[in-house]
Amino acid sequence: MPSNTSRYRIGLAANRAHQDAPDSALVQLLSGSRTCIELLQPELIVVGRTLDAMGQMKLLDGYAHIERFPYGRQGGLMKLVSRVVDTDPARTLDAIIYLIDPVDPSSTFPEAVALKRQCVIHGKPFLSTLAGAQEWFELEAVANGAAPDPALNDRFDLAQEGIALIAHDAMKSRMLELAEKHFEVLDKFGFRCATGTTGGLLNELAVKIKGEAGRNWVKPFLSGPLGGDAQIAELILDEQCRRVLFLEDPHVARQHEADIQLLERAARTVTGYASCMSDIKWGDRWLRQINARQNP
Repeated sequence: MPSNTSRYRIGLAANRAHQDAPDSALVQLLSGSRTCIELLQPELIVVGRTLDAMGQMKLLDGYAHIERFPYGRQGGLMKLVSRVVDTDPARTLDAIIYLIDPVDPSSTFPEAVALKRQCVIHGKPFLSTLAGAQEWFELEAVANGAAPDPALNDRFDLAQEGIALIAHDAMKSRMLELAEKHFEVLDKFGFRCATGTTGGLLNELAVKIKGEAGRNWVKPFLSGPLGGDAQIAELILDEQCRRVLFLEDPHVARQHEADIQLLERAARTVTGYASCMSDIKWGDRWLRQINARQNP
C-alpha cells in the first residue's frame, strides 16, 4: 500500500479532547499500537498541537520518523490535504488519522471536510475514530508479517459483529461488485444491514449466491433520504454495529447530507468502538485483510 516503497506516510491530527488526558484517544492509539508502529516504521506527519501533546505525554519517545506540520490555525490541516493529493511518491500521504471529537467545531471547518473528501476521491483511508485507526494499524501490521494481537481478537470474531453496507446511487453497482467479490467474509458477520435500495440489491445478490438462505441476508432500513442513515446511527450508538462501509460519491451534492454526516458523527461519538470506511479502494483492501487475519 505505501506509495513510497521505503515506508508508509501517515498524516496525524487529533482534536483537543482526544489529546489532553492520560486516557485520551491519542494516548490509547499510540501506546496500544506501538508494536505495529515499530514494525511498519511509518513516517508520521503530525500537526503542531498534536505533536506537542505527544511530547508532553512521552508518546513514541525517541521515534525517528516524525515530521512536524504547523498548528491547525496556521494551515496544518490544509497542508495535509495538499499532501493527500500530491503525486510525488516522496511527499504524498498513504492514509490520514484524524481523531475527531464530534462536538469540536473545527471538525466541520472547510479544511477538515476537504481532507476527508480528497481521501475518498484518491482512495486513501480516512481514519477518524480510535477504533478505526487501531484496526488499520493491526491489519497493516499483520499484512506485513506480524502475528495478530490477541487483545483485539474479540473485534475480529465476525460472528458476533455487525456491519452496515451503504452506497450512494452512483456507487450501488460498485457495492454489489465488492460484496460479490468478498461475499465469503461478509457472510461471516453475525449481522448485516443497509439502507433502502442498497439492502434490496444485496439481498438479491445473496439469493443468487445462497438460494433461499440468502433472502434476508441484509436487514434493509429506510432509504437514506427518508431516515435510514439515522436508524443505523442508533445501532452504532448502541454498539450493535461496529463497522460501516459507506461507498460515497464525493462529486454530487446531496439533499440529505446531514443524514450522511450523522453516521460518521455516531461512529465518532463511540470512537473506541466504531469505524467508517468510505471508498471502494480502501473497502476492498480492508475486506481482504479481514479475511487474511481470519485465515492466516
